[in-house]
Amino acid sequence: MFYRLVVQMLLEQLNNQAIKQSNNNNRMNDNVIYGRHPVVDAIRAGQQFDKVMLQEGIRGEFEKMLRSTCREFDIQLQVVPKTRLNRFVKGNHQGIIGFTSLIEYQHIENVLPLIFENSETPLILILDGITDVRNFGAIARTAEVAGVHAIVIPQKGAALINADAIKTSAGALSKIPVCREKSLFNVIDFLHNSGVEVFVSSLESTDYIYDVDFKNPMALVIGSEDNGVHPKIMKIADKQFTIPQMETTDSLNFS
Repeated sequence: MFYRLVVQMLLEQLNNQAIKQSNNNNRMNDNVIYGRHPVVDAIRAGQQFDKVMLQEGIRGEFEKMLRSTCREFDIQLQVVPKTRLNRFVKGNHQGIIGFTSLIEYQHIENVLPLIFENSETPLILILDGITDVRNFGAIARTAEVAGVHAIVIPQKGAALINADAIKTSAGALSKIPVCREKSLFNVIDFLHNSGVEVFVSSLESTDYIYDVDFKNPMALVIGSEDNGVHPKIMKIADKQFTIPQMETTDSLNFS
């Protein structure tokens, strides 16, 4: 009798684990659309995508049409091996997978005027080369608490806003606008023309963040730990700053 109860308990545990894993897999695929017609139809219907993956070796009219459609709707298109597509879809994906956006991206040209109209002093956060989804979520959480009005990311070379990013943000990504833009250089030009000063985080700077005047309209640019902020952005920024630290670690984490 005792052994029968033990076996029953073990079977229930295995069953619960299988259900949990199945639910996790379903959540992972919630934002995945695959197949030629479903992906293209969703794009043309106005569904926002983080990116579309096309299998290597696909040529012809469909490839040309897909490239043209992605350009028209400003969607990032990646050409990848079939093995990578198979990681996300077990069935017949027909060589194409689309990752739909879990949030609605905006544009800084539309967000900034609303901040001024609300008689608020803009505080914009620009992320250059932040690709880790959990780091992105943590940054969004900190930004929302600090009163940042909007986060700006590049269309390419930025972390996907998936379920992990949203979870790590503790809900911040549902509150703070995220602007996905083709060019950070153009964004900075627009901010300058709108009376917003741009400050860049740099370990080489001798000016501390405590000396930055946060009373004026401003944007903060944070770069990746590996490469930092793009040199061109460094040049066109109004000022650089650093966060003082003891010489025990190389640098702080982004968030």
